[in-house]
Amino acid sequence: SSLPKSPSQGGRPREKPVSRAGAPGAQRPGTLVQKEGGEKNPSPSTAAVPVAGLAVKTRFQRRRRKLEGSKCRGQLLIFGATNWDLIGRKEVPKQQVAYRNLGQNLWGPHRYGCLSGIQVRTVVSGPCAAHSLLITAEGKLWSWGRNEKGQLGHGDTKRVEAPRLIEVLGGEAIVLAACGRNHTLALTESGSVFAFGENKMGQLGLGNQTDAVPSPAQIMYNGQPITKMACGAEFSMIMDCKGNLYSFGCPEYGQLGHNSDGKFIARAQRIEYDCELVPRRVAIFIEKTKDGQILPVPNVVVRDVACGANHTLVLDSQKRVFSWGFGGYGRLGHAEQKDEMVPRLVKLFDFPGRGAAQIYAGYTCSFAVSETGGLFFWGATNTSRESTMYPKAVQDLCGWKIRSLACG
Repeated sequence: SSLPKSPSQGGRPREKPVSRAGAPGAQRPGTLVQKEGGEKNPSPSTAAVPVAGLAVKTRFQRRRRKLEGSKCRGQLLIFGATNWDLIGRKEVPKQQVAYRNLGQNLWGPHRYGCLSGIQVRTVVSGPCAAHSLLITAEGKLWSWGRNEKGQLGHGDTKRVEAPRLIEVLGGEAIVLAACGRNHTLALTESGSVFAFGENKMGQLGLGNQTDAVPSPAQIMYNGQPITKMACGAEFSMIMDCKGNLYSFGCPEYGQLGHNSDGKFIARAQRIEYDCELVPRRVAIFIEKTKDGQILPVPNVVVRDVACGANHTLVLDSQKRVFSWGFGGYGRLGHAEQKDEMVPRLVKLFDFPGRGAAQIYAGYTCSFAVSETGGLFFWGATNTSRESTMYPKAVQDLCGWKIRSLACG
């Protein structure tokens, strides 16, 4: 059976039906954090490690293990909505009508029987995605979920209910992966990037625009080895080992960072976008003074990148945070809702001792963990409520030292 098994059942017998996926409102992903602290708090090596609505339960050890990297081993636990074609939608598309009632809401942690004996290192999803990935301790990539554009990499567009090995990448050691709305990137140990899924906006970096690429293909890039990457809804970001950032895909809100939204009039009453079909270096970083003066920020060496639906965050070697793209609901942290076409410095983190150590992006919000472990938030988690226009400390977690976080 492809249905996930509850841990209380030993992962062997078939589980009892829980409920059918129905209301999309019950399927929205949330935000999870971990606390590092004293004896009363569960050790991260015995607790669930949250990653985009999924969790990896690591082996019990007295010594606390690092949550990232190849040393982390564990089992996959899943809970929440599993009707992949309904998640985030009011109704299943006509072409997927056969899946309308397939997929349950899992109200507690469950295991997939097909992963028995598999040591999981990393679990990946995204704020826009309805598909998920996992990377094993041996560097193998598995995928499951929605597959209308071939984003699972199995050579077809059939929905996959339970984790399935991407056989085409069987000869590669995968160290990192990222999920967009309908596309996927996979990074190998040697620094090469493979892409698959939707490519209407050039978000796969293959030099063309096609509806679907169901099998992994290497992106058109021949620079330094890639070390980090991230996906937005219809765009992608990659970072090389020298700290250079490259972007490709849809430029609609300036999220590519090339000082343009790419908009042009194709014909009467029809606007189209000049998409980046291959990786292009993000060359300009700026700051704005209180009087509106724009100043260049030189010598930016990027250390991390994160993408929301239509905005991007980067963290540089000096612990500064830059943001750009769609400015709605204050998700860029500049105290205004204006779109930014190039990376702009977030002022709060540009002071000695107040830099950022980690960055995270949700669909309409952003987070940063300060170098002292404090958590800062800006944007909106509920668009019907008040937005936070600039970074503010999360007061409910004051005194906690945040180690890991994931956003929906």
